Amino acid sequence: MAFRADEAATNGFERARNYLVSRNFSPEERERSEKALLDIIDEHGPVVEGYPTWHPLVVNHDDRNPETYPSDRCGYRGLDHTIYFAHAFLTCPYVSGEEVVRSVEELPSHPCATVSADILDVPFYNTNTQPVLVSCEWESLLDPGHMIPKKLAVPLMLEKELPVWRWSSRAENWETMRPYMLGAPHGSRSSLFVSQDTALAMKKIYMAMAESGMFGPMKIG
Repeated sequence: MAFRADEAATNGFERARNYLVSRNFSPEERERSEKALLDIIDEHGPVVEGYPTWHPLVVNHDDRNPETYPSDRCGYRGLDHTIYFAHAFLTCPYVSGEEVVRSVEELPSHPCATVSADILDVPFYNTNTQPVLVSCEWESLLDPGHMIPKKLAVPLMLEKELPVWRWSSRAENWETMRPYMLGAPHGSRSSLFVSQDTALAMKKIYMAMAESGMFGPMKIG
């Protein structure tokens, strides 16, 4: 089935709204919550299911065990009831979000983006949570649709993949690598993070590395 970005974004919004805008909220709270959710999407991109391993929001992981979701393995603490957007994520811990904010402040700096955290005065998930928005502000302009431009996606991917040759014994095929390279949801040639042109460039470069034998023999099946 062909990947339809608009349909994926709409489905993501419905999922996030059902999860974050509680039916137990008052009508006024539901209105505030839904408006804030739409504002986050407008500023930080559509709801997604997972990040490329090279994205600044998850990049601080053990390279031998790549991560596609924000967690303690990427340097965060205190995450709970979390929804992901292309360039931010919203987490709703009970009682206090200060631990989330402190962990973000302790992250290593990134050469292409700034990751920051803000406690929101908006109800999300439950009235007893303290929502925190962790956002990624890129130093360069994004392409239309909050897409990461090829000039950033390709070198960031290479920075993560090149060192793997030192310990890898098998090369993964592109189908296996797509969620790690393109994020999720994705199609065969694009995702909510990168355009078809960028994804094809990434595939060409990755396959050139894999077919060189630098990662070891190509894994079959």
